[in-house]
Amino acid sequence: MAKYKKKKLPLVYAPLGFVLSWAGGALAGLAFRRTWLALRHEEAPPDALDPDRGWGEILLAAAVQGAIFAVVRSAVDRTGAKAIARSTGAWPVPEKGDRG
Repeated sequence: MAKYKKKKLPLVYAPLGFVLSWAGGALAGLAFRRTWLALRHEEAPPDALDPDRGWGEILLAAAVQGAIFAVVRSAVDRTGAKAIARSTGAWPVPEKGDRG
């Protein structure tokens, strides 16, 4: 029975993972806008297609945004997985040796 539960858990986790990812993306977007405001004192970050912005500014914004999104995504994914593991006793993603 436990083996069946472990195989089905990733399917159950998928909808929760989707909701967590969406919420994490929204949180990361907000964090990036606030960070950009603190760094450059501008409401909106530069757009890559804005002809009035330089390479350095565009790449700085992309690097900051990427770092924030990666940290938030990892934190949200890990928190969701730990919550599932605490409530079910099984990790929501198959372990490396269990992948078929």
